[in-house]
Amino acid sequence: MIGDGWRLLAEYAAWGIASAWCIRVSELNWNLGTLPDLTQPEWDIAPRGMPRLVVVVPARDEEKNIAATLDALLVADYRNLLIAAVDDRSTDKTGEIMDEYAALYGDRLKVIHVAELADGWLGKTFAMQRAMEETESEYLLFTDADVLFSPSILRRALAYAEMTGAAHLVVMPTMEVKSRGEGIVLGFFQVLGMWAARPWRVPDPKAKRDALGVGAFNLVRRQALLSIGGLEPQRLVVLEDITLGRRFKAAGLPQRVAFAPLLVLVHWASGARGLMRVMTKNIFSGVNFQPLLMLGACLWIVVFCLVPLAGFAWWPTVIPAALVLCAISVAYRRMGALSRIDARYGWLYPLGALAFLYAMLRSMVVVGWQGGVRWRGTHYPLRELRQHNSPTRWERATQAARKLEKLKR
Repeated sequence: MIGDGWRLLAEYAAWGIASAWCIRVSELNWNLGTLPDLTQPEWDIAPRGMPRLVVVVPARDEEKNIAATLDALLVADYRNLLIAAVDDRSTDKTGEIMDEYAALYGDRLKVIHVAELADGWLGKTFAMQRAMEETESEYLLFTDADVLFSPSILRRALAYAEMTGAAHLVVMPTMEVKSRGEGIVLGFFQVLGMWAARPWRVPDPKAKRDALGVGAFNLVRRQALLSIGGLEPQRLVVLEDITLGRRFKAAGLPQRVAFAPLLVLVHWASGARGLMRVMTKNIFSGVNFQPLLMLGACLWIVVFCLVPLAGFAWWPTVIPAALVLCAISVAYRRMGALSRIDARYGWLYPLGALAFLYAMLRSMVVVGWQGGVRWRGTHYPLRELRQHNSPTRWERATQAARKLEKLKR
């Protein structure tokens, strides 16, 4: 009887996992097409009113990338533009390269040198804050020093933001894949992402858990950002890009997501090992540096992504196992059409899942061993970081503020 009970439980679990995958991928398949593609002719227009835009490019030790990024921005066909390049305590020639460009394009490029980090701030966030303080504009675009932009993308994005009234617009970048290892990891990453946040639900203010932010292209209305306190409330947040999206969502400000295949390019890191190193400082912060939550996330990947493969070893679970593989295949193909990550990497998704498990556990062990995060030459203790990196902090803070406001009335 016990054996029969466990077999029945295994069957129910297999069908439950298969149902979850089929439902989520069906939702993806039906709704992903509702998001705008800014490469289409209808977005090849000028934004209403030609608002002022400041592109903020924080950089530390980016001498290999910064020139290409500045070159791409300087040939943008949107003219009401200022590039704010921030040298965040670089120890290489990054600052010198910025100054050389400023000497040639001083009317379009402002260089800000950060010589000393303010107490209680992460380096990148403080660099972004300095750029905000030293410029004026209606819009701010926060990006990175290794991103390449097509000449028209700024104009197209502003046109869409103006037309929709977006306070925060994320344009999903195209990830450059230069090796098989990168394709395996990034291909799985994009499919995993649809479980964390559904892009098509981001515009819905009721979908509180569906918030996005991307370091390559976070476009915000300056006044909207100031209305929620600017960047100071997230001064010690590691995932500053996603947190920006969460704060706008919690505040009920209008958000939009768009795709623009090949118009925003970023090469995240070189090879699978490079991606592992980049993710070491990031992943553990996503669960506020809580080991049990990280282990729970690892267990989810094992159960939902790897265990179904074992279903092919037992006849009663062959069909649900096949449904999971079909759903994953559809997800790779559907998302790959926009991200340009080859859908054939779906055949190697178990390797992607194992790589992510390794990255998650490595992040937890390394950050725990160091007693914090080392980023941009500075060590940030866990004790301080845990006070600022809760993913639900912003929603709770907003609810508390609304209750306080009601009591005052």
